[in-house]
Amino acid sequence: MRVLLALFFLFFQLSAQEAKQKVTIGLGPYFQTQPYKDVSTILVPSPVIFFDNGLFYVRWSRAGMYFLGDKQEDYMWGFSITAQPRPNGYNSSDSSYLKGMDDRYNTIEGGLAFSATYKDTYIEIMALTDLLDRYDSWIVRTEIGDKYTLGKFSFYPSIILMYESDKFVDYYYGVTQEEASRTPYNYYKPSGGFDIGIQTYIRYPITDNFAALVNIRADRIPETAIDSPLTNDSYIYSGLLSLIYTFEY
Repeated sequence: MRVLLALFFLFFQLSAQEAKQKVTIGLGPYFQTQPYKDVSTILVPSPVIFFDNGLFYVRWSRAGMYFLGDKQEDYMWGFSITAQPRPNGYNSSDSSYLKGMDDRYNTIEGGLAFSATYKDTYIEIMALTDLLDRYDSWIVRTEIGDKYTLGKFSFYPSIILMYESDKFVDYYYGVTQEEASRTPYNYYKPSGGFDIGIQTYIRYPITDNFAALVNIRADRIPETAIDSPLTNDSYIYSGLLSLIYTFEY
């Protein structure tokens, strides 16, 4: 085990020494609306990190490690293991409409990812499972995006298609038999479905190292989630406003 760890860190150091690596760090407020009835928008401070040295990467709040891939001047592709937070869920105290419901918790998802870029166009496909056994199932996520510039502004729009399994949708939007017995709602066990999202990052340079970064995103939740007696909105809106600093090491 010690030999494997030594080889692992040696590979990381050699990879990092091949060329200077760009690192972007920042901090800003993140918001996310909730589709549940009368539940307030989430507003929390969020760290922002972007880093990719061909072995490890961090993309905002998601981290991963490549185990297979190739990088050339115009394109790159790679398979990786990855993990990210899932900020869904509610407390029964969040709204009078949720009184009598069990709490639904956020979680950490992990799994496999494939990403490929050609010039400024990219695609990423991920198969993730619930690492904390909240919804105890899996999702599949695909994102396709590109980069555009307008003056000093850089735009990174993308389309996201995510299949959420039966257990995922049931956990976050269903009503169990026990919950139905103590709430005004009927038993509701939704099936899986597709979440369709669009988002863009907008970057504006302030100095050579500092820039403003904005993220805006809208997701239409699955039809079976929209039909839940707990929800009154078809969309989840989220975003970030951050001051970022980019440097090389």
